[in-house]
Amino acid sequence: MSSSAATNQEFTPPVFDDKAVAPAQSNDVNLDVLLDVPVTLSMEVGRARLPIRNLLQLNQGSVVELERVAGEPLDVYANGTLIAHGEVVVINEKFGIRLIDVVSPAERIRKLR
Repeated sequence: MSSSAATNQEFTPPVFDDKAVAPAQSNDVNLDVLLDVPVTLSMEVGRARLPIRNLLQLNQGSVVELERVAGEPLDVYANGTLIAHGEVVVINEKFGIRLIDVVSPAERIRKLR
């Protein structure tokens, strides 16, 4: 195709169906789509910073001092975002966590940005 033939053609913009493109008019939000999305929960007892030299010296029976004070609540994370604080409980010989303070949804969303 020559360049003169290409310049003679007119561009026709695509036509979209308004219903397919326009957002929902109601304020109802259907979250059913998200209910099966897997989320990784993790609980943090505390943190420690060690030089590699000390890390390599750890063996069975070693004790690592954490920055958190005994009795202080654990941090609960969902996919790496802090969502709550809690305390360890034992139920049927398994560890669990009782939530004692939940971060507000607005605060969680603010931290995601």
